[in-house]
Amino acid sequence: MQDNKNKVSFREVILNKKMVVCLFTGFASGLPLYLLIQLVPGWLRNNGVDLSTIGLFGIILFSYNWKFVWSPLMERYTPPFLGKRKGWMILTQVPLIALTSLLIVLQPSSQIGLIAMVVGAIGFFSASQDIVLDAYRRELLTDDEMGMGTSIFVNAYKFSSLIPGGLSLIIADWFSWEWAIGTAVIFLFVGLITTLIINELPKSGYQPVTIQEAVIDPFKEFFNRNGWREAALVLLFLVLYKLGDNMAVALETPFFFDMGFNGTEIGTVAKLSKLWASIIGTAIGGIIMIRLGINKALWIFGFFQIGTILGYAVLAQVGNNIWVLFAAVSMEYLGVGLGTVGVLSYMSKLTSRKFTATQFALLSSIATIPRTFAGATTGFIIEAVGYFSFFVICFCCAIPGMLLLLKVAPWNGKRDDE
Repeated sequence: MQDNKNKVSFREVILNKKMVVCLFTGFASGLPLYLLIQLVPGWLRNNGVDLSTIGLFGIILFSYNWKFVWSPLMERYTPPFLGKRKGWMILTQVPLIALTSLLIVLQPSSQIGLIAMVVGAIGFFSASQDIVLDAYRRELLTDDEMGMGTSIFVNAYKFSSLIPGGLSLIIADWFSWEWAIGTAVIFLFVGLITTLIINELPKSGYQPVTIQEAVIDPFKEFFNRNGWREAALVLLFLVLYKLGDNMAVALETPFFFDMGFNGTEIGTVAKLSKLWASIIGTAIGGIIMIRLGINKALWIFGFFQIGTILGYAVLAQVGNNIWVLFAAVSMEYLGVGLGTVGVLSYMSKLTSRKFTATQFALLSSIATIPRTFAGATTGFIIEAVGYFSFFVICFCCAIPGMLLLLKVAPWNGKRDDE
């Protein structure tokens, strides 16, 4: 039986400066991604680019799937300023600001190839920023703080979507797309300012001496610790658990436009309902994990997120109805919030503190495969079968991930603190 003297109170978990760091780093982590998956598709669609081409932009986001390839280098080498974690934060955030600013002067009608290159570079530096922010968070938080810290991080991550997916769309509707993108650029400075304010941790993870220690040992330790069969099931689970959800929201901004909603309606009703639902979902998710543990939480979250996919199918049938839009988006992102905080906490528990950056990069890279797959293929599927049938397909694609819970996180499995 666990010693109660070693337990940290719920109040102590929530009320500390580490949670503030999780708040701002979560915002900094989410903003570039939402710029790529919400603002850019809306910008392209509004300028006459077809869905198939927009969908293919998802391939450019493969940086998120392959970031574990260069994460060992970010673990092995320390920049000559600010320390290992803060130094790499700066080296990813400055290019993000510069590249996003470049989008302001590009034209989708005549420079789609150049836009693709810039978007690809933004994806690379955004994925690289995620490597160091995930590692920093894992090293910052104790195991007792992990659930709530992850919940706050995800809330801030989701909150950042209000800028490229909400405020910028409203500005584009009332002014211009140049002003819309420029607004997103301004908010990218939040990450840079946060980096300059926070403290470098005394010991930022394990410092490998050789390339073998940096590249091979983290992967070897993960597979040896879990066993090859179990490790393979875990990686497959991370691919399939949120597959249906990721497919459903991959091209949601073009979907809303195609349903007849304008930029202001999307930027207010859809994005605000998305915000409150995500915040409630991740907050409830953090509390449920404290009470029930990760295994049972993943079951509850999984069933909920599968069911909410069908709300978009209803919207596809009803069409331009602002109340149905509000209800469908609210329920969908309540499920997204629950599922995301569950998966992130699950991944955090799987990583070794000795190889934090590389192992978390591996797991999160695997987990983002569905998002990249969804972005690259959903445009073709929608044009072939229509929106309603597409969302039914998304529902079916979510089932295999739930079945894998029987193996990787059984309902009656041990709690994380046992």
